[in-house]
Amino acid sequence: MKSFVNYDQNSDFSIYNIPFGVAVFEQEYIACCTRIGDLVIDLATMYDYGFFDEIEGLNENVFEAYTLNEFIELGKPVTNAVRLKIQELLDENSKLANDEKTKEECFYDLDKVKMMMPVHIPNYTDFYSSIEHATNVGKMFRDPANALLPNWKHLPVGYHGRASSIVVSGTDIIRPKGQTKPADADSPVFGPSKQLDFELEMAFIVNKHTEMGESITTAEAEDAIFGMVIFNDWSARDIQSWEYVPLGPFLGKNFGSSISPWVVTLEALEPFRTQSPVQEPAVLDYLKFEGDKNFDINLEVYLKPENGTENLISQSNYKFMYWNMAQQLAHHTVNGCNVEVGDVYASGTISGENPNAFGSMLELTWRGQNPLKLNNGEERKFINDNDTIIMRGYGEKDGIRVGFGEVSGKILPATL
Repeated sequence: MKSFVNYDQNSDFSIYNIPFGVAVFEQEYIACCTRIGDLVIDLATMYDYGFFDEIEGLNENVFEAYTLNEFIELGKPVTNAVRLKIQELLDENSKLANDEKTKEECFYDLDKVKMMMPVHIPNYTDFYSSIEHATNVGKMFRDPANALLPNWKHLPVGYHGRASSIVVSGTDIIRPKGQTKPADADSPVFGPSKQLDFELEMAFIVNKHTEMGESITTAEAEDAIFGMVIFNDWSARDIQSWEYVPLGPFLGKNFGSSISPWVVTLEALEPFRTQSPVQEPAVLDYLKFEGDKNFDINLEVYLKPENGTENLISQSNYKFMYWNMAQQLAHHTVNGCNVEVGDVYASGTISGENPNAFGSMLELTWRGQNPLKLNNGEERKFINDNDTIIMRGYGEKDGIRVGFGEVSGKILPATL
């Protein structure tokens, strides 16, 4: 495919992508949108102009909305048809190529729009599905010889997080305060976290409601997954290590998580499917699956100090995940837990075997023992105030590139 829109060959937003998001246009008008290259396309106005009239099931202008929820709830037959229609319209030989009026009214330069949260998130779950990350954490905090807990290879471990504090890329994060217990202290102290960290993750967004008592099988899971975003699960390690026994993460996690503004569909990621790691011991029947369920998505993390330049500190890949999305959703619902449109399910920290592929400062510095050296001469054990963390992700194969853009967040000092 070739588009009449010119874009850099390394753009994440090629004609093969067609992601979905929500933007503020002209500083006042909010609508659902898509993107190609550095152009953002107002889908609500495109709908009004009749470009989607032939799509069955798209009977009203669901793009005239503050979130994608109403659109994605229409299901794959409709959302896939819309995506394919947009691809057709952006082709170099389409009628839109010479329709200057529509392009003038519907196409916006990226710097002329403000991206918003793409979906309303009713519920958020965070998994713990990278075997390398789980092993590293187990070595640091427990018995190195038995780093994985007994249940880890039998089920996708997860916990319910806080949906209200998930924010879109570019939103500042205030350093959290809480209780910590220094190693040399007999009792806890209160104050700002001294071990603030990122977690490199991806997340999927579901497109359907289920009733209590219903389950989604591994075979049905991908039909219920609209698409994916990059996800930064900010973590206060010192708060977390004191509070997490016996019920798990709480204040060390719920102060903020960041997502990228563009939702990339599973259909756009189809070229990057790859085999999952071999799971031993064999999983129970409800977690078995067929086909390639992992995706080869390159992931990068950058740390940018205030008034400094970006430092590439991690290069990982989503294909390393031990538990895939289909298994995560099947396990989440096997007990009859109902899901809602817009629910977000994060992968857990994505780490590879190579130390350069570790997905957190905790691992990259091995709990602060091996500080990172930045290109300005500074060192980091964890994240300092006014540091910005930037994550990027993309798939690339056979001349096709599909990416997510970035998710970024700056850490501001703790409030008094």
